[in-house]
Amino acid sequence: MGLVPVIDEWLGILARRTYNSRMKSNAPTLSDILLATSQAIAEVESGRSLTDALSKVTPACRPASQSLAFYAMRHWGEAMALRSMLVNKSPPKAQVNAFLGLSLCLLNAEPALYPDHTLVDQSVEALGSRAAFKPYKSLVNAVLRRFLREKQACRTHLAQDLRAQWNHPVWWVEKLRLAYPRQWQDLLAMAQTHPPMTIRVNRCRASQGMVLTEFLESGIEAEPFGQSGLVLKSARPLHQLPGFDQGRWSVQDAGAQLAAELLDVRDGMRVLDACAAPGGKTAHLLELADLDLTALDVDPARLDRVKDNLDRLGLSSNKVKLKAASVLDVMRWWDGHPYDAILADVPCTASGIVRRHPDIRWLRREHDVAKTARLQAQIVDVLWNCLKPHGKLLYVTCSIFPEEGEMQAQGLMARHPDAVRLSAPGQLLPTAPTPEGPAGHDGFFYALFEKQPDAARPTP
Repeated sequence: MGLVPVIDEWLGILARRTYNSRMKSNAPTLSDILLATSQAIAEVESGRSLTDALSKVTPACRPASQSLAFYAMRHWGEAMALRSMLVNKSPPKAQVNAFLGLSLCLLNAEPALYPDHTLVDQSVEALGSRAAFKPYKSLVNAVLRRFLREKQACRTHLAQDLRAQWNHPVWWVEKLRLAYPRQWQDLLAMAQTHPPMTIRVNRCRASQGMVLTEFLESGIEAEPFGQSGLVLKSARPLHQLPGFDQGRWSVQDAGAQLAAELLDVRDGMRVLDACAAPGGKTAHLLELADLDLTALDVDPARLDRVKDNLDRLGLSSNKVKLKAASVLDVMRWWDGHPYDAILADVPCTASGIVRRHPDIRWLRREHDVAKTARLQAQIVDVLWNCLKPHGKLLYVTCSIFPEEGEMQAQGLMARHPDAVRLSAPGQLLPTAPTPEGPAGHDGFFYALFEKQPDAARPTP
């Protein structure tokens, strides 16, 4: 799980600066930003991740577009409902349809992000600036002005639409309601909040106290948690924080920081980090012990990120083997020698980190949950065969769907009679930072197993 930009927290400031940005001739106008943002959203609606889509936005527009896109994804249920309510037939061009949803979403914002007349004017100007979009100027203008005339009636209708009410797909809402009858509303509300920015101190290069002192001396408020963690009072760009370029710390969610410590690695152990990219847990393992470690990932480009992270942290000289291959293609990456410990941070729907990646809720489909669960079971079965007797396997997902958590743990026990389940947190639901426990965390599932030398599980 990589760092997700949290620049959307500055949206209010950016919004008020960008709508009159013509004061600076070289600055993008609001119409430019709306076009760039709508293109990114159109790609999300076609199935592309928002992170990838935003990487194509021009540098001048990217910060503001990123802010607007994150806001829109958190309110896209409202946007889709308003589009359906106010437009009889969707525009055939995907970007125009996304543009319409974005403009409606921003007009519906409370408190207002832009003056109504400015947003309508800049929306029409944006479409008029592109020959392919000019035919839709009148439609968009009419729809936006109709919304402003009928705003109260539209909002009354939104309150009766489950997708708009919770800004999640209906199937997602129903799944959480079934799994967490007492907490589902809190979980959906939590997904609309900004996640805390937490870091993990690299104990090979610094101490928790040393990094905290550096932050405080630089005017950056932070609170310690655990043995190596710090949570920042407000998010900052990485390179504005002391010690990042020197490898003294990494950004990592507080929940994710549990993984390496739960595996309880010690010097000399042979360890596998399966599905390793982008490398946060790989680095943490190496910070805790001198290991013979293999970091495996199916994507060579993502594996390059693992190497970059290890280089920055000064850990690349350790006994680390980086291998690009699918876990399921075991003959490509395994030498036949079993591992003392395996970290199985398996692919999942990422439903536990949706507040960091608000597009996830719109990219996933209900059938993805069962499909991903089948893949998880296949991966675990392969990895179990690569584990030594008395070795430990830690199963991890950043999901809050039971099919990817507790049901997988029970399935592993049912399929492998030599598996003994050890103490681990199980399902962690997302939390916000509090004065009593400052490190809020994302949603994770942890299950730890030990492989018994005989096939008979001890009788309780």
